[in-house]
Formats: sequence, structure tokens, C-alpha cells
Amino acid sequence: MNSFPAIQQIIQTRRTTKPGMMNGKRIPEEQVKDLLQLANWAPTHGLTEPWHFVVYTGEKVQEFCRQHADLYQQYIPAEKFTPEKYEKLAHMGDLASHVIIAIMQRGKLPAIPVLEEIAAAACAVQNILLGATALGIASYWGSGGMAYHPAMKTFLKLQEEDLVLGIIYLGYSDKTLTGRRNTPIHAKITYVE
Repeated sequence: MNSFPAIQQIIQTRRTTKPGMMNGKRIPEEQVKDLLQLANWAPTHGLTEPWHFVVYTGEKVQEFCRQHADLYQQYIPAEKFTPEKYEKLAHMGDLASHVIIAIMQRGKLPAIPVLEEIAAAACAVQNILLGATALGIASYWGSGGMAYHPAMKTFLKLQEEDLVLGIIYLGYSDKTLTGRRNTPIHAKITYVE
């Protein structure tokens, strides 16, 4: 007998919904705050709680997207720059309700390996994504554009040891996505008995 049907349903139905598939409807601010509260309960070694989030809402969503595109135009070499990518970045959030930049902000215990801080912050992001699914909110955790570029760290005024883990777009979608796994779980497990 399955002893965790509710969480199983949420985990198995969580899907990546590209921002262009969102419908522009606004998420109540209280629900976004609730999602951030869920993030705060991620596992954390030494209680460093290395997650930090920059939340854009309302008109600030489009403002951030334009700034993101401008960073791309400013810092990408001319031979690699494409107007199509600039426009994509500039309009990525047109139909999103909120944009959240997920950051691993290095904790105060330098003995804790950076990898563990990244893992803790990624768990915080997963808590947001699962909570969004439970509330019927579409989500997209993106790492494209300038997310990992040093210019983004400068733009966000991050410390050298901090890392951007991605840009989360939240909104509603009229589409229901399905998913699959390419490899069954038994092929990914080695039991030592």
C-alpha cells in the first residue's frame, strides 16, 4: 500500500512549463510568499541556509527581462550575439506572474563544502517548484541567457563566492503537460546487500 499518495502525486505531476506557455494571470502575492516559506525548509548542513531569492513582480518582471537582455547585448561578443536571442530574453517574462532569481549565498561556515551549499539551495528551489505544483502554478527553472555569466552576479551585487542557480518563472498555464522518464529507476540503482 502506498503510504505517501499526496506527495507522490505532486512530485510526479511537476512539469517544466516554458514561460511562453503561461497565460499572464497573476498569482496572489500571499501564495508566492508561501512558496518562499517552503523554500526555507530545505535541508541545510550546519544551518547555513545558503539560499537567497530576488523576487520580481508586476511591472518589474518585464523590467528585469529587458535588463537581462541588455546584459546579453552588452557582454556577449558581437560574433555570438543574435537579435533573436536578445528578443527572447527581453520577452521571456511577458506572460509570467513572477520571476525569482535563485542564489546560493555562501554560508558563514567555510568548512562546509561549496557543493553542499549548492545542493541545499537547489533543494530550496525544488521546494518552490513542488509547492507551485500543489497550488496549480506553472513553473520554469531556467539557466539560459546570462544566468551563469559573471555580469549577472555583478548586476545582482553578489559576492564572489555566491552563485546564481537559475531564474524561476512562475505563472499559470492553460495547458496540462505530461512527462516521462527515459530510464526506469531500477537501472539507476545498485543495491549492496
